[in-house]
Amino acid sequence: MNSRIVKQSIIMGILMFVLIMAVVVVTNWDTVRRKLGLRSSHPVTVAEENPEFTGGQVGNDLTAFMRDEDFFDKKQYKPGVTVENGIKVNVMMDSVGQDLRIMVIDALGNLAIGTPFEAEIENVGRYVDEDRDGIIYVEHLREGEYYVKLSQMEGYIVPRTKTMIKISKTLEYKALSDIAYLVLNEDEVDITADDTEVNGALADADGTEHTATDYYETSGKIGIDVSRYNKEIDWDKVADDGIEFAIIRCGYRGASSGSLVRDSLFKDNCLGAIKAGIPIGVYFFSQAVNETEAIEEASMVIEECKLYRLDLPIFIDSESAGGKGRADSLNKEDRTAITKAFCETVANSGYEAGVYASRNWWEKKLDAEKLTPYHAWLAEYTEEPLYDGYYDYWQYTSKGTVDGIETRVDLNVSYR
Repeated sequence: MNSRIVKQSIIMGILMFVLIMAVVVVTNWDTVRRKLGLRSSHPVTVAEENPEFTGGQVGNDLTAFMRDEDFFDKKQYKPGVTVENGIKVNVMMDSVGQDLRIMVIDALGNLAIGTPFEAEIENVGRYVDEDRDGIIYVEHLREGEYYVKLSQMEGYIVPRTKTMIKISKTLEYKALSDIAYLVLNEDEVDITADDTEVNGALADADGTEHTATDYYETSGKIGIDVSRYNKEIDWDKVADDGIEFAIIRCGYRGASSGSLVRDSLFKDNCLGAIKAGIPIGVYFFSQAVNETEAIEEASMVIEECKLYRLDLPIFIDSESAGGKGRADSLNKEDRTAITKAFCETVANSGYEAGVYASRNWWEKKLDAEKLTPYHAWLAEYTEEPLYDGYYDYWQYTSKGTVDGIETRVDLNVSYR
């Protein structure tokens, strides 16, 4: 390369470097002055440089307001000074029919339990959370708009504004968005008093039932239904043993307490079955005593199933709790209405709905004709069902044995 061209290239490079450095110095002139000791390291405030400064933006300085002593509420933001002391809570409300549920929620999203909160419904009255569970129930309100305000409570910061909710006299079968606050784990209840479902099909059994998994395989698909009572399950072994579907208990309403309780093995069973390639459905043991509670039960199941793809229906398990359950004494008309409310709520949420019951229950405790829009799951332990009504699932024994399950297990055939 020509030496003259080389020299020119070197000179141009030096000039470019000097130019870039000059731009950097000009851009950061204040910093350079401070480094050279030409300016105090203590920054001069906008107010000092501009005696007329009253806050807001100064020139291109978008942060000037941060140095305005009057911009922030000193009482609220000044370190060490607090306007109020206490636990901050908020209010969530939901209505089913003409009933209202007011829930007091803390900052972590949990029910604020242990305190008798009081809520005032404008032009109606005051209501207290007597059992201190964080929920105030108000029944039989007339249709209309209501304004609710939580009363001041020592130790808590409550909303200062009122909240409005509309009450309808028409019962809507739709899932409740706040149902998760009502769901408990099994370690939070007395399961010996609450999880007491009784297998009604045992009363119909006549000793002719078959217990083999392959006896009815030519009639339809063979499946199982399971709950925590079946303990931990090896789902890969279940699949290898020929099981083609599983209906898994999501939970139950406490037969004594009335609480909504999640089956402790529901998640594990769902994930295990899905991973093993077994199609799943879900069932819920109901102890609802009215349609409102049935909607709550269906809402719980829908909420719990959001993470899973269901291939089969969501069933309401309608049977007794040994005569001691809170819903055991319901008459046929009320039980049918409750069952329908559950199914309608499930169906309106985009799932298939179904009803599980023994032959005796289908014939005497439910009006089967009013439930024909939904799947019917019959529990009858005989060689052939004596029930002459419609059904598309049949639980034919509770004494089945399946590889991967250490307990006896219910076996079913699906005619779908």
